[in-house]
Amino acid sequence: MMKALGLPLLLAILLATASTGAFARPDAEVESLQMPAWMVRDGQRGALAVGTRLRDLDEIQSGTGARVLLRLADGSTVKLGENARFRLDAMAQEPGHEKSLFRASLAVIEGAFRFTTEAVYKFRGRREVDVRFSAVTAGIRGTDLWGKAAPDRDIVCLIEGKITVTREGAPPLAMQEPKTVLQAPKQAAPLAVAPVEAHQLAIWAAETEIEPGAGAAHTGGTWKVYVWHSATSAEAEAMSARLREGGYATRIITVSESGKRVFWVYLGGMPNRVEALALAHRLRGRMGITETSVGF
Repeated sequence: MMKALGLPLLLAILLATASTGAFARPDAEVESLQMPAWMVRDGQRGALAVGTRLRDLDEIQSGTGARVLLRLADGSTVKLGENARFRLDAMAQEPGHEKSLFRASLAVIEGAFRFTTEAVYKFRGRREVDVRFSAVTAGIRGTDLWGKAAPDRDIVCLIEGKITVTREGAPPLAMQEPKTVLQAPKQAAPLAVAPVEAHQLAIWAAETEIEPGAGAAHTGGTWKVYVWHSATSAEAEAMSARLREGGYATRIITVSESGKRVFWVYLGGMPNRVEALALAHRLRGRMGITETSVGF
Protein backbone atom coordinates (compact mmCIF):
# COMPACT_ATOMS: atom_id res chain seq x y z
CA MET A 1 0.00 0.00 0.00
CA MET A 2 1.33 3.48 -0.94
CA LYS A 3 1.89 5.80 2.02
CA ALA A 4 0.51 9.34 1.88
CA LEU A 5 3.11 12.08 1.49
CA GLY A 6 3.67 14.32 4.48
CA LEU A 7 2.60 17.95 4.10
CA PRO A 8 6.16 19.43 4.19
CA LEU A 9 7.39 16.99 1.52
CA LEU A 10 4.32 17.59 -0.62
CA LEU A 11 4.82 21.37 -0.45
CA ALA A 12 8.48 21.01 -1.37
CA ILE A 13 7.57 18.95 -4.43
CA LEU A 14 4.93 21.47 -5.51
CA LEU A 15 7.37 24.37 -5.12
CA ALA A 16 10.02 22.57 -7.14
CA THR A 17 7.50 21.76 -9.86
CA ALA A 18 6.30 25.36 -9.97
CA SER A 19 9.88 26.67 -10.23
CA THR A 20 10.69 24.25 -13.03
CA GLY A 21 7.46 25.05 -14.88
CA ALA A 22 8.12 28.78 -14.65
CA PHE A 23 11.23 28.32 -16.77
CA ALA A 24 10.04 25.66 -19.18
CA ARG A 25 10.31 28.18 -22.02
CA PRO A 26 13.54 29.08 -23.82
CA ASP A 27 15.19 32.40 -22.94
CA ALA A 28 13.88 33.87 -26.20
CA GLU A 29 12.16 32.46 -29.26
CA VAL A 30 10.95 33.76 -32.62
CA GLU A 31 7.15 33.60 -32.42
CA SER A 32 6.06 35.49 -35.52
CA LEU A 33 7.86 36.87 -38.54
CA GLN A 34 7.14 39.04 -41.52
CA MET A 35 10.09 38.39 -43.82
CA PRO A 36 12.77 39.23 -44.90
CA ALA A 37 14.83 38.87 -41.74
CA TRP A 38 18.15 37.39 -40.70
CA MET A 39 19.98 36.15 -37.61
CA VAL A 40 23.71 36.61 -37.05
CA ARG A 41 25.16 33.95 -34.76
CA ASP A 42 28.88 33.34 -34.22
CA GLY A 43 29.62 35.60 -37.16
CA GLN A 44 27.39 33.65 -39.55
CA ARG A 45 24.37 35.36 -41.14
CA GLY A 46 21.37 33.31 -42.17
CA ALA A 47 17.63 33.65 -42.76
CA LEU A 48 15.58 33.93 -39.58
CA ALA A 49 12.80 31.36 -39.09
CA VAL A 50 9.83 31.12 -36.73
CA GLY A 51 10.48 28.76 -33.84
CA THR A 52 14.18 29.64 -33.66
CA ARG A 53 15.43 29.56 -30.08
CA LEU A 54 17.72 32.49 -29.44
CA ARG A 55 20.74 32.75 -27.19
CA ASP A 56 23.13 35.40 -25.90
CA LEU A 57 24.84 37.56 -28.54
CA ASP A 58 22.41 36.57 -31.30
CA GLU A 59 21.70 39.58 -33.50
CA ILE A 60 18.39 39.96 -35.33
CA GLN A 61 18.22 42.02 -38.51
CA SER A 62 15.00 42.88 -40.33
CA GLY A 63 14.67 44.02 -43.93
CA THR A 64 12.44 46.54 -45.67
CA GLY A 65 8.79 45.97 -44.81
CA ALA A 66 9.68 43.31 -42.23
CA ARG A 67 8.46 42.76 -38.67
CA VAL A 68 9.75 40.38 -35.98
CA LEU A 69 8.03 39.24 -32.78
CA LEU A 70 10.09 37.50 -30.10
CA ARG A 71 8.74 35.84 -26.96
CA LEU A 72 10.96 35.99 -23.88
CA ALA A 73 10.99 33.44 -21.07
CA ASP A 74 8.88 35.61 -18.76
CA GLY A 75 6.12 35.82 -21.38
CA SER A 76 6.95 39.38 -22.46
CA THR A 77 7.29 40.24 -26.13
CA VAL A 78 9.87 42.11 -28.16
CA LYS A 79 8.65 43.58 -31.44
CA LEU A 80 10.97 44.93 -34.12
CA GLY A 81 10.14 47.14 -37.06
CA GLU A 82 11.68 47.20 -40.51
CA ASN A 83 15.39 47.76 -41.12
CA ALA A 84 16.16 47.08 -37.47
CA ARG A 85 19.20 45.60 -35.76
CA PHE A 86 18.76 44.09 -32.31
CA ARG A 87 20.97 41.98 -30.05
CA LEU A 88 20.23 39.83 -26.99
CA ASP A 89 22.67 39.36 -24.12
CA ALA A 90 22.95 38.36 -20.45
CA MET A 91 19.73 36.31 -20.49
CA ALA A 92 19.24 34.28 -17.32
CA GLN A 93 16.41 32.47 -15.58
CA GLU A 94 16.73 32.04 -11.83
CA PRO A 95 14.08 30.07 -9.92
CA GLY A 96 13.37 31.08 -6.34
CA HIS A 97 11.32 29.86 -3.41
CA GLU A 98 9.12 32.95 -3.41
CA LYS A 99 9.70 34.66 -6.75
CA SER A 100 11.62 33.62 -9.83
CA LEU A 101 13.79 36.09 -11.73
CA PHE A 102 14.31 36.74 -15.43
CA ARG A 103 17.22 38.90 -16.53
CA ALA A 104 18.19 40.19 -19.96
CA SER A 105 20.12 42.96 -21.66
CA LEU A 106 18.59 44.04 -24.97
CA ALA A 107 20.48 46.23 -27.41
CA VAL A 108 18.54 48.29 -29.94
CA ILE A 109 21.27 49.07 -32.46
CA GLU A 110 19.06 50.45 -35.19
CA GLY A 111 15.35 50.86 -35.89
CA ALA A 112 12.10 50.66 -33.91
CA PHE A 113 11.50 48.38 -30.94
CA ARG A 114 8.71 47.60 -28.47
CA PHE A 115 8.84 45.68 -25.20
CA THR A 116 5.50 44.60 -23.72
CA THR A 117 4.60 42.46 -20.72
CA GLU A 118 1.46 40.39 -21.15
CA ALA A 119 -0.88 39.54 -18.27
CA VAL A 120 -2.11 36.41 -20.06
CA TYR A 121 1.21 34.68 -19.27
CA LYS A 122 0.74 35.29 -15.53
CA PHE A 123 4.44 35.74 -14.77
CA ARG A 124 4.57 36.23 -11.01
CA GLY A 125 8.31 36.56 -10.69
CA ARG A 126 10.62 39.53 -11.06
CA ARG A 127 12.18 40.80 -14.25
CA GLU A 128 15.31 42.86 -14.62
CA VAL A 129 15.59 43.92 -18.23
CA ASP A 130 17.82 46.68 -19.56
CA VAL A 131 17.23 48.12 -23.01
CA ARG A 132 20.35 49.77 -24.40
CA PHE A 133 20.20 52.35 -27.16
CA SER A 134 23.25 54.16 -28.49
CA ALA A 135 22.91 57.19 -26.20
CA VAL A 136 20.75 55.98 -23.29
CA THR A 137 19.80 52.83 -21.38
CA ALA A 138 16.30 52.12 -20.04
CA GLY A 139 15.97 49.84 -17.01
CA ILE A 140 12.52 48.26 -16.92
CA ARG A 141 10.85 46.07 -14.33
CA GLY A 142 7.55 45.31 -16.04
CA THR A 143 6.07 47.82 -18.46
CA ASP A 144 5.13 48.74 -22.03
CA LEU A 145 7.94 50.59 -23.76
CA TRP A 146 8.44 51.75 -27.35
CA GLY A 147 11.78 53.01 -28.56
CA LYS A 148 13.82 53.76 -31.64
CA ALA A 149 17.48 54.09 -32.46
CA ALA A 150 17.30 56.73 -35.17
CA PRO A 151 20.37 58.05 -37.03
CA ASP A 152 20.45 61.29 -35.03
CA ARG A 153 18.73 60.43 -31.74
CA ASP A 154 17.29 57.79 -29.43
CA ILE A 155 13.56 57.92 -28.71
CA VAL A 156 12.21 56.29 -25.55
CA CYS A 157 8.43 56.33 -25.15
CA LEU A 158 6.86 54.99 -21.95
CA ILE A 159 3.39 53.70 -22.75
CA GLU A 160 2.66 52.18 -19.36
CA GLY A 161 4.55 51.30 -16.15
CA LYS A 162 7.83 52.88 -15.14
CA ILE A 163 11.43 52.92 -16.30
CA THR A 164 14.73 54.46 -15.26
CA VAL A 165 16.73 56.07 -18.06
CA THR A 166 20.47 56.56 -17.66
CA ARG A 167 23.08 58.30 -19.77
CA GLU A 168 26.81 58.40 -19.19
CA GLY A 169 27.76 61.42 -17.11
CA ALA A 170 24.17 62.22 -16.09
CA PRO A 171 22.06 61.18 -13.07
CA PRO A 172 19.35 58.52 -13.58
CA LEU A 173 15.99 59.81 -14.74
CA ALA A 174 12.79 58.11 -13.55
CA MET A 175 9.88 58.01 -16.01
CA GLN A 176 6.56 57.06 -14.39
CA GLU A 177 3.90 58.97 -16.30
CA PRO A 178 2.18 56.91 -19.04
CA LYS A 179 2.42 58.12 -22.61
CA THR A 180 5.48 60.27 -22.14
CA VAL A 181 8.57 60.44 -24.32
CA LEU A 182 12.24 61.24 -23.89
CA GLN A 183 14.28 62.14 -26.96
CA ALA A 184 18.06 61.95 -26.62
CA PRO A 185 20.06 63.52 -29.48
CA LYS A 186 23.36 61.69 -29.96
CA GLN A 187 25.43 64.86 -29.94
CA ALA A 188 23.52 66.85 -27.33
CA ALA A 189 21.87 66.60 -23.93
CA PRO A 190 18.48 64.79 -23.74
CA LEU A 191 15.38 66.88 -24.14
CA ALA A 192 12.88 67.15 -21.29
CA VAL A 193 10.36 64.35 -20.80
CA ALA A 194 7.16 65.39 -22.56
CA PRO A 195 3.66 63.98 -23.16
CA VAL A 196 3.16 62.18 -26.45
CA GLU A 197 0.05 62.82 -28.52
CA ALA A 198 -2.23 59.86 -29.25
CA HIS A 199 -1.86 60.17 -33.02
CA GLN A 200 1.96 60.16 -32.75
CA LEU A 201 1.88 57.13 -30.46
CA ALA A 202 -0.33 55.32 -32.99
CA ILE A 203 2.15 56.10 -35.77
CA TRP A 204 5.07 54.80 -33.70
CA ALA A 205 3.21 51.67 -32.58
CA ALA A 206 2.39 50.79 -36.20
CA GLU A 207 6.11 50.66 -36.97
CA THR A 208 6.51 47.48 -34.87
CA GLU A 209 3.12 45.75 -35.30
CA ILE A 210 2.51 42.79 -37.59
CA GLU A 211 -0.75 43.56 -39.35
CA PRO A 212 -3.20 40.73 -40.13
CA GLY A 213 -3.05 39.77 -43.77
CA ALA A 214 0.51 41.00 -44.27
CA GLY A 215 1.92 37.52 -44.94
CA ALA A 216 3.53 36.74 -41.57
CA ALA A 217 4.58 33.28 -40.44
CA HIS A 218 3.78 32.12 -36.90
CA THR A 219 4.87 29.24 -34.70
CA GLY A 220 2.55 26.29 -35.22
CA GLY A 221 1.48 27.48 -38.68
CA THR A 222 0.78 24.62 -41.10
CA TRP A 223 0.20 26.41 -44.41
CA LYS A 224 3.01 26.58 -46.97
CA VAL A 225 3.89 28.88 -49.86
CA TYR A 226 5.49 26.99 -52.76
CA VAL A 227 7.77 29.24 -54.79
CA TRP A 228 9.93 27.04 -57.03
CA HIS A 229 10.16 23.50 -58.38
CA SER A 230 12.78 21.58 -60.30
CA ALA A 231 13.55 18.08 -61.47
CA THR A 232 17.02 18.29 -59.92
CA SER A 233 17.98 18.79 -56.30
CA ALA A 234 20.92 20.99 -57.31
CA GLU A 235 18.66 23.59 -58.93
CA ALA A 236 16.29 23.52 -55.96
CA GLU A 237 19.19 23.93 -53.52
CA ALA A 238 20.54 26.87 -55.53
CA MET A 239 17.17 28.63 -55.52
CA SER A 240 16.66 27.91 -51.82
CA ALA A 241 20.11 29.32 -51.01
CA ARG A 242 19.34 32.50 -52.98
CA LEU A 243 16.10 33.03 -51.09
CA ARG A 244 17.67 32.31 -47.71
CA GLU A 245 20.40 34.84 -48.45
CA GLY A 246 17.60 37.29 -49.17
CA GLY A 247 16.10 36.70 -45.71
CA TYR A 248 13.49 34.05 -46.53
CA ALA A 249 13.83 30.82 -44.53
CA THR A 250 13.01 28.31 -47.25
CA ARG A 251 12.90 24.52 -47.12
CA ILE A 252 12.80 21.80 -49.77
CA ILE A 253 10.38 18.92 -50.08
CA THR A 254 10.54 16.03 -52.56
CA VAL A 255 7.29 14.77 -54.11
CA SER A 256 6.38 12.29 -56.81
CA GLU A 257 4.59 13.69 -59.86
CA SER A 258 3.69 11.37 -62.76
CA GLY A 259 6.20 8.85 -61.44
CA LYS A 260 9.05 11.38 -61.36
CA ARG A 261 10.70 13.14 -58.43
CA VAL A 262 10.13 16.86 -58.20
CA PHE A 263 11.90 19.15 -55.72
CA TRP A 264 9.77 21.98 -54.36
CA VAL A 265 11.14 25.04 -52.54
CA TYR A 266 8.67 26.40 -50.02
CA LEU A 267 8.18 28.72 -47.04
CA GLY A 268 6.32 27.21 -44.09
CA GLY A 269 4.79 28.36 -40.83
CA MET A 270 1.89 30.30 -42.31
CA PRO A 271 -1.03 30.27 -39.84
CA ASN A 272 -3.84 30.31 -42.43
CA ARG A 273 -4.64 30.59 -46.11
CA VAL A 274 -5.03 34.39 -46.00
CA GLU A 275 -1.49 34.91 -44.70
CA ALA A 276 -0.10 32.33 -47.13
CA LEU A 277 -1.74 34.05 -50.11
CA ALA A 278 -0.47 37.44 -48.96
CA LEU A 279 3.12 36.19 -48.85
CA ALA A 280 2.72 34.40 -52.19
CA HIS A 281 1.48 37.60 -53.80
CA ARG A 282 4.33 39.63 -52.33
CA LEU A 283 7.00 37.19 -53.58
CA ARG A 284 5.68 36.73 -57.10
CA GLY A 285 7.97 38.47 -59.57
CA ARG A 286 10.84 38.85 -57.09
CA MET A 287 14.17 36.99 -56.88
CA GLY A 288 13.38 34.89 -59.90
CA ILE A 289 10.00 33.66 -58.60
CA THR A 290 7.47 33.57 -61.43
CA GLU A 291 4.76 31.28 -60.01
CA THR A 292 3.53 30.60 -56.49
CA SER A 293 0.93 28.36 -54.90
CA VAL A 294 -0.26 27.69 -51.37
CA GLY A 295 -1.27 24.55 -49.52
CA PHE A 296 -0.43 22.27 -46.63
